[in-house]
Amino acid sequence: MDLMTAFLLALRAIWKNRTRSMLTALGVIIGVGSVIAMVAIGEGAQRKIAKQLENMGTNSLIIRPGSSRRHGVRTGAGTNVKLNTKDAEAIEQLPGVVAVSPTIRTSLQVRYRGTNWRTTIEGVTPEYINVKNWALTDGEFITKRQVIGAEHICVIGQTVTRELFGLGNPIGEMIIIKGIACKVIGILDIKGASAWGSDQDDTILVPLTTAQRKLIGVNYISNIEVETQGREASYQVLKSVTSLLRARHRLRNGEANDFRIYNRAELAKTSEESARVFTWLLASIASVSLLVGGIGIMNIMLVSVTERTKEIGIRMALGAKRRDILTQFLLESLTLSSAGGILGIMLGLGAAEAVASFSSFPVSVTAWSVVLAFSFAIIIGVFFGLHPALKASRFHPIEALRYE
Repeated sequence: MDLMTAFLLALRAIWKNRTRSMLTALGVIIGVGSVIAMVAIGEGAQRKIAKQLENMGTNSLIIRPGSSRRHGVRTGAGTNVKLNTKDAEAIEQLPGVVAVSPTIRTSLQVRYRGTNWRTTIEGVTPEYINVKNWALTDGEFITKRQVIGAEHICVIGQTVTRELFGLGNPIGEMIIIKGIACKVIGILDIKGASAWGSDQDDTILVPLTTAQRKLIGVNYISNIEVETQGREASYQVLKSVTSLLRARHRLRNGEANDFRIYNRAELAKTSEESARVFTWLLASIASVSLLVGGIGIMNIMLVSVTERTKEIGIRMALGAKRRDILTQFLLESLTLSSAGGILGIMLGLGAAEAVASFSSFPVSVTAWSVVLAFSFAIIIGVFFGLHPALKASRFHPIEALRYE
């Protein structure tokens, strides 16, 4: 008996008991749909995390002041005031470094006509916007000339724009920061919340020298952000920066660093690995439904073999070989699982679309998840259909004919 004949016989047997067959395939349908939907949710979570990390800059180092010591007492992280712009200029010359952005930060009350708002003020250099991967929606960014001249200009975030100007256009307007009138020359694009939950859009950027000399009154900096050539390069740059700063700050062997370096590439790697584990965990949980569906297929196929014992005996008596009986029942199981897999793909795509439509949670259906779920359904059909098919093929013709 050829495969086409066996396939047609399998279809006829399934159609004859179509209600039972549909209920049997239901486990596979739910299993395949669950795997696709769960992986889509997991992939969506991965992409959301990747976007947040991209906003932060995944190939960068953050250098911050360490602890200072006064009369034997360590005053805590960030209290050391040795970091300065000369350190940033020296770091910029290291191999693997693309750009360096020194900054200083404070919080001040800002006024515009009858409105006021307390926000973060950051003194920055022109490299800041590239290192932070931040775009402008309007206007222009701070230039090197404006930093050298400590000019009274600023670039504001979306939250500040909304709180001070409402629906108005702030470009060219003057805002008052600590008694100093600063002209708004640019508006930053929406950045959203940081990994720590703070509002990155609630900020005003001014030239670094303006912040140091006229707003805060210091000559040190509070932060140096270093963009590297890639994630792998960031680890080597970290070692080079550590050696450079220890030499510049004249730290002896065995003496603790008076600065701290944070590698965002390490954070990105950890976050992505966690999201990947989360995706596979969801897929593993959903695949349990496929196993349950496979057990259902095997159970129904065993019932079908028992019900059709006399039919099997007649076919054997008419010349059907054991492999013909094996092929027929195996094809029945495979057809059930394949049909369940196709319907499951439709269910999974619909479920993913529904999650995306009725919630703000991102979903991302991937081709590999669809192929994997369908392939697993086929394997389930073969694996759990093999035992009933073997049982049917091993019947003795005479005993099968005598079966009541």
